[in-house]
Amino acid sequence: MVNSGRSRGGSGEWEKPFWQQRGWLLSAGFFVALLLFGAVALATGGSSSGGGGSTTRADDASSPTPTVAQSEDRTTDARPKGCRTDDSDQDKPTAAPKDFRWKVDGTTLVPVSKTAGPLKYDGPVWSCYAHTPMGAVLAVHAITDHLGYSGWRDVVERQVVPGAGRDALIASRSQEKNRPTSGKTDASGYSGFSVLAYNKEEATVMLLVRGPSEGVYGTTSVNVRWHDGDWKLAPDPDGTIYSGMAQVSGTTGFVTWEA
Repeated sequence: MVNSGRSRGGSGEWEKPFWQQRGWLLSAGFFVALLLFGAVALATGGSSSGGGGSTTRADDASSPTPTVAQSEDRTTDARPKGCRTDDSDQDKPTAAPKDFRWKVDGTTLVPVSKTAGPLKYDGPVWSCYAHTPMGAVLAVHAITDHLGYSGWRDVVERQVVPGAGRDALIASRSQEKNRPTSGKTDASGYSGFSVLAYNKEEATVMLLVRGPSEGVYGTTSVNVRWHDGDWKLAPDPDGTIYSGMAQVSGTTGFVTWEA
């Protein structure tokens, strides 16, 4: 069972853009924010069910209704120079890529793949994703994670669809502190994902994040759009990136990251 945060309490916390929510202000981190909201769910008597799950760290070198913003400027598949991927697999993934590995981003481990992306690394901007559901999944993980660290402005300018949503995101994110880039690497973090909706122009991906207790996870969904030859975040007009935050008690229904 999914405990949707939108129905909890009356503080209006869940109606705010993610960057303005209490979890972000207290933790300046995506994972802790989700876990804080999960704790609220337990404190208010929310129930959950599902199987347990786990992920394995590799060496570094039912869901909310998807809402994907409609594109106002449908773009062609004109890839940036030197960015070409195998885009033949248009099915929703049922397993992680065989060449998936974890790559350190600050104090976070982010999944990457040589086949599905990112293929290019330019400071905090990890780009060039496969024009596939799996490419959308990896773009969501990397782009959202980079928004917490220094260099986030470059990420927003280059990897968020232009418009009112991007402007609102910049305004709210500018008021928050950056996450530290040094310290102990968080090996828990991302546990799995589910592609809620997909076509070649837009996608909605749900992230599964491990919680503080055994078998407890947080979930949230993110929209991306194929724009200027790559997957980019498509925030709501108010700058909201994450939606449908909830708590689940297992990995059932999700593809898990496994080495």
